[in-house]
Amino acid sequence: MEKINISHTDLEVSRINFGGNVFGWTLDEKQSFEILDAFVEAGFNFIDTADTYSWWVNGVGGQSETIIGKWIKARGNRDQIVLATKVGSETKEHPKDISKKHILKSVDESLQRLQTDHIDLYYTHFDDDITPVEETLSAYDEIIKAGKVRYIAASNISPERLIESFKVSKENNLPKYVALQPHYNLLERDDYETKYANIVEEYSLSVMTYFSLASGFLTGKYRTEDDLNKSVRGNSVKQYLNAKGLRIINALDIISEKYNTTPATVSLAWLMAQPHIAAPIVSATSQSQLQTLFDAPKLNLDAEDLEILAIANK
Repeated sequence: MEKINISHTDLEVSRINFGGNVFGWTLDEKQSFEILDAFVEAGFNFIDTADTYSWWVNGVGGQSETIIGKWIKARGNRDQIVLATKVGSETKEHPKDISKKHILKSVDESLQRLQTDHIDLYYTHFDDDITPVEETLSAYDEIIKAGKVRYIAASNISPERLIESFKVSKENNLPKYVALQPHYNLLERDDYETKYANIVEEYSLSVMTYFSLASGFLTGKYRTEDDLNKSVRGNSVKQYLNAKGLRIINALDIISEKYNTTPATVSLAWLMAQPHIAAPIVSATSQSQLQTLFDAPKLNLDAEDLEILAIANK
């Protein structure tokens, strides 16, 4: 199984990052254990979650971390897993918050749910745009020195605040972000490529993309409005049922037929072919979906494939 080092760290991760948002939402505890077992048995080791997953179920969250924690304890495999979680998200209970007080409280709650003494990669999930960057980074400094967190990363932060964080880190000898988790996929490219790619290049960040399959649209199962009823995510992909979206699906069909694989596998392979993309975040709720994930790192798209996808994206 090919693995890659997250920049500026000794964390060696598989090239697929399993998205734990499904745990406690579309998968119950037993089903979650089965999916996690299959994921690690196939040689993968990178799991992503957040303190608020799945808040949309009960308005609070914590279900995903709790299930992962129970699984890790039951399997006794913490040393085999690279575990990422997040802080700062908004729920019905509280607004976005990356203050020192909130971080120090939240990290302990996550550790308790995850039943571990450390988090490998801790993300600023959302920026509250209020807390001084130095306050947030000093909180991370404290929990890193306490051994609760190994490295920090960023997700939904503006380019300006992200750049400021690197400046403050350098000037004050505070921890710096080693990775970025942006919204990026074959269909939605502009925001990342125009606003963040240069920052990623300058600071040599590893990138773990979210919505890697555009909420499932890039699997190819949504081709008409009638298809929107196929899953709980159907309404999320309605926006992609347009000329551009269908051009990309057609291009994925051509390439997946060439390699006897699926549009989802091709979409993930395309992401992994892009600069600095370490491990796309993607979920699965069945063994067949897992196989789609497992096949992606094995697929090397050629120049012709990439050109077909580039033309479809215009």
